[in-house]
Amino acid sequence: MTAVRVRPAGPLVGTVKVSGATKNSGLKQLAAALLASGVTHVRNLPRVRDLDVMLDVLRAVGATVEWTAEDALILDTSGPLQPEAPYELVRQMRASINVLGPLVARCGEARVALPGGDNIGSRRLDMHFRGLEAMGAELTVEHGFVHARCNALCGARIVLEFPSVGATENLLTAAVLAKGETVIENAAREPEITDLTAFLNRMGAHVLGAGTSTITIEGVDELVAADTEIMGDRIEAGTFLMACGIAGGEVELVGVRLEHLEMVGVKLGDMGMRVSPTPDGIWAQATEPLRAVDIATLPYPGFATDFMPMAVAVLAGSIGTGIVTENVFDNRLAFVEELARMGADIRHEGRHAVVRGRPRLSGAPVRAFDVRAGAALALAGMKADGETIVHDWHHVDRGYPDLVGALSSLGADIERV
Repeated sequence: MTAVRVRPAGPLVGTVKVSGATKNSGLKQLAAALLASGVTHVRNLPRVRDLDVMLDVLRAVGATVEWTAEDALILDTSGPLQPEAPYELVRQMRASINVLGPLVARCGEARVALPGGDNIGSRRLDMHFRGLEAMGAELTVEHGFVHARCNALCGARIVLEFPSVGATENLLTAAVLAKGETVIENAAREPEITDLTAFLNRMGAHVLGAGTSTITIEGVDELVAADTEIMGDRIEAGTFLMACGIAGGEVELVGVRLEHLEMVGVKLGDMGMRVSPTPDGIWAQATEPLRAVDIATLPYPGFATDFMPMAVAVLAGSIGTGIVTENVFDNRLAFVEELARMGADIRHEGRHAVVRGRPRLSGAPVRAFDVRAGAALALAGMKADGETIVHDWHHVDRGYPDLVGALSSLGADIERV
């Protein structure tokens, strides 16, 4: 168990390299590598706690892993696979469910424990299951495990009720080895889907339409192992931008594209920040206190739900009143009670919160309930009088390789305790 201490320290200044998107992109590509027998070299994969869990899952099903550098590894899936992902691993992280599609496609069956992860609301797997059943798989859920069987998956037209990232990823990775054509309608459009699709196509898949709401997959008989380099983490980049908005200053982010978090740039611009693309990343400046705006989370290209907790922290110290609506997860606003301990004026009910900005917050001991909530509390502490201690920081370590070190390099007074 770890904690982080934050004190106000003035404006942020400097340049920071954005990490690879291990949590939202790298884990999914590691699971997809199970589709082919061979060796995959993965680069720009910084170590976060969730990566350790996924590597243990991959080892459990028969893959071997060897680190070659600080953020690069070799994944060998040449040997026979044991298509079962155990409960003690899968319960720790929701992304573990991403092995379901690849294992069914390659092995003809899979037995995967129902996943755990952040307690941010209900995230049912109905769309995953219905899509696999449409391709011919037989699924049962017994004793906390999903058991899927199929002699040969067949192409199908699948319409998702909601553009779910996880369902799109699982069905996409199953369909690449299905016989015939699969069309996924109302598919997720996130950049991480495009990154995964590029990896699959390098493996020999035939996938068109990634980044749009209709993805078409022409199944192939076999895939081959291919190398991959993970995209920059747009959620980490948005965290740095909002930190600049709270503390003020001027920062430059390297290794990420503004178009991947364009709505964050738009909202921060409406609040009074200057945000623009550079050849290598993003430049941002905040010279005055920010003005409140209303925010509603939506699937990409809307305002991502992962950005919402940090946005609430920005609004808590802004001028005016903003209304936040969470349209993706039904329990994601639970963390605002911790911000209230710091003096934030927030009233929330269900999926809605009214945030009345205050010039200063008050440092206090608080708890991180999940990855992004913990980051938001640390950011709020940068504009809170006195000292803020964020407990249960291990949640934040699940998604950020070194948020404390990165913020400290920009001038924030933040340290592990």
